[in-house]
Amino acid sequence: MNPIVNLTVQPSADMLSIARLVPPGSRVLDLGCGTGELLDYLIRERGCSGYGVEINDANVQACVARGVNVIQLNLEEGLALFGDNSFDVVLQIDTLQHLRNAETMLRETARVGRAGIVVFPNFGHWPNRLAVARGRMPVTKVLPYQWYDTPNIRVGTLQDFEALALQNRLEILDAFGLQDGREVRFWPNARASRAVFKFRHA
Repeated sequence: MNPIVNLTVQPSADMLSIARLVPPGSRVLDLGCGTGELLDYLIRERGCSGYGVEINDANVQACVARGVNVIQLNLEEGLALFGDNSFDVVLQIDTLQHLRNAETMLRETARVGRAGIVVFPNFGHWPNRLAVARGRMPVTKVLPYQWYDTPNIRVGTLQDFEALALQNRLEILDAFGLQDGREVRFWPNARASRAVFKFRHA
């Protein structure tokens, strides 16, 4: 039996900010697409097409219930299934921090898509810095897990990603933070809980 899926979910402000980075009519690959909510929005509201990639059985069923094309695949195995520039945009929304092969997957994102968009928790956000200064790992709305049971196998900041992009010859097309539904472009590394980057091969 498919799970009950609310097909009329109102998009969050964060989702709208991310969606605006995807040109209308794009062919999209959404890596770690979850229940398919963002891809469904892009298809309905921005005339996009494409596929989600997801490993979780319940999430795959939710995508099917939404009518979103989904491929069940472990991202740790790579993207050899897809050719170069197969998609206009490849999304990694809150996925990168869960991957052991994060740098490889970043390069694969740039290979498979003409542009890539990544979103991840920003460990440089000031409450996180304050928690560490007090001797504890942070627990926040964006990083809600205790250090001993977190699914995040790595943490990073906006500046960390900028350095990684430079190391892998990726051109950053846009970068900002997200905090409580607002885009943060002034000191985002300290003032935003989520990092957003749009990039392509340099």
